[in-house]
Amino acid sequence: MSGNTFGKLFSVTTFGESHGLAIGGVVDGCPPGLELNEEDLQGDLDRRKPGTSKYTTARREDDEVKILSGVFEGKTTGASIGLLINNIDQRSQDYSNIKDSFRPGHADYTYQQKFGIRDYRGGGRSSARETAVRVAAGGIAKKYLQQLFGIEIRGYISQIGPVVIDKVDHNVTNTNPFFCPDKDKIAALDQYIRDLKKEGNSIGARVCVSATNVPVGLGEPVFDRLDADIAHAMMGINAVKGVEVGDGFDVVTQKGTDHRDEISPKGFYTNHAGGVLGGISTGQEVLVQLALKPTSSISISGKTVDINGNAADIITKGRHDPCVGIRAVPIAEAMLALVLMDHLLRHRAQNSQVHSITPVIPAQRP
Repeated sequence: MSGNTFGKLFSVTTFGESHGLAIGGVVDGCPPGLELNEEDLQGDLDRRKPGTSKYTTARREDDEVKILSGVFEGKTTGASIGLLINNIDQRSQDYSNIKDSFRPGHADYTYQQKFGIRDYRGGGRSSARETAVRVAAGGIAKKYLQQLFGIEIRGYISQIGPVVIDKVDHNVTNTNPFFCPDKDKIAALDQYIRDLKKEGNSIGARVCVSATNVPVGLGEPVFDRLDADIAHAMMGINAVKGVEVGDGFDVVTQKGTDHRDEISPKGFYTNHAGGVLGGISTGQEVLVQLALKPTSSISISGKTVDINGNAADIITKGRHDPCVGIRAVPIAEAMLALVLMDHLLRHRAQNSQVHSITPVIPAQRP
């Protein structure tokens, strides 16, 4: 199986399955001298981990990350950073009833056809369990970006089913189990997810993630455009079915006079482009939105086929999230951090001696 590595100069390779002994990864390209320990990574892992609230899967994982290499006397050495997270709460017996059937909406059928074999225990390699390693690796990138460039990356839930937020207060986001930045919508989300769980069903969600203080010039103008790599990163997150940068699909109804981000010496007037022009960062806030599908692991019977191609009915037992979008917030933050870190190092390698006669335009007019 190929395709387990993300990034060029700052790269992350992950390994492990949902019900294996452990999951882990190797981070290559981290510059030396960054102060780093497990606590720097644990905060985001705690935000992502299962079993933290009644609104997510009941699987209990400590998700305690161990740094195995690449750090000496509290600082990165420039060598590969090895990360390991043990699995401690596997219940493989929960999946014995689907051993010979394919869950509709999951990767069971495609894995079987591609590899001729599949790990049916929680989806094996296709499980969102793997994303814990991405969050840990993203924590390294986050710290480097923040300490050396002041880049802040923040995500939140903007919609779950019919419940849409009206305002964004980043101080509220991490005070509730929904990562919701609108305190007036938390009660509605609570009731909606409660009703959904009673029904045995699931729902999709919209996640927003942004980065501020991004320098001008990140991204390559053809195949490795910054927005293209962001879209690639976000689409690589389990259950993501759509990605928007800036105004996204709203541009369909906009005229050129509406969408263009006019510029003055004092700053950009607007940011419809989401901080990227021609695949290169403008210095404005990078704005990204993700649409996540409802999980198909539900307790309502559905139609499928078995491993021999015969018609069958299936009910997915076990412990599953009624809305996978909730725990996707720290994952989206991590993936945005990985993209920005990789492009920052690439920009530094090629363009560190470039000096433009044009002054840097402020991100937003005062």
